Amino acid sequence: MTKAYKNQEFLLSDEARGVRMLCEYLEPKQRLEAAGVKRAIILFGSARTRRLQPAAGASSTPDYYALAADLAERFARWTTDNHQGDERYFLCTGGGPGIMEAGHEGGARVDRNLNIGFNISLPFEQHINPFVKDDHSYEFHYFFMRKFWFMNVAEAFVVFPGGFGTLDELFEALTLTQTGKARPMPVVLFGKEFWDGLVNFERLVERGLVSRADVDSLVMAETVDEAFDAIVNGLAQPKRPRRI
Repeated sequence: MTKAYKNQEFLLSDEARGVRMLCEYLEPKQRLEAAGVKRAIILFGSARTRRLQPAAGASSTPDYYALAADLAERFARWTTDNHQGDERYFLCTGGGPGIMEAGHEGGARVDRNLNIGFNISLPFEQHINPFVKDDHSYEFHYFFMRKFWFMNVAEAFVVFPGGFGTLDELFEALTLTQTGKARPMPVVLFGKEFWDGLVNFERLVERGLVSRADVDSLVMAETVDEAFDAIVNGLAQPKRPRRI
């Protein structure tokens, strides 16, 4: 006879879906607490972004890979210099390639222990990048549980150009902070040339669909200095509790 909690056929069945969801809450919770991960700066962006290769003539597209790496390095050096070990900000991404790898590459230039990767099992694109230690890597099956943990540890967001996944993560964060399910926090959209042509936030205000304060809380950044200052200044503001 096989005990229920050792029955792989049952555990992978539709009937045990709730058990699997609970595991993706309890196992990361235990590991994050043990690692002292209480707060993080989150970097979102496309898994398909690659470092631009030198070529004849200037590219019209910024090298977002290099910019993400440089920004993450600045955050890592700032928190290492200004916070005690148990109060430092971790650098958290989806753990995969592209912008995620860039952020962790930058963090590893200072301290690889600051890198946290919330990976997701996908049939393509996604694998844990080499700048995240095994004990700081998390593998999720359910997108909603992965996003839950992003919001649980988040103190600030920097969002680089990306596709459906990046937009989904951005608007999840904006919705939860707008409705008070998450504490207000600084959000930087990196790359004005990308965001200006993609989302017309002013149209939402004009139609009365969001408040002016909701849009004014977003910061557009073009440089590492602008993004760094916006996040650090935002983190220095008094912390407001959740409204709900």
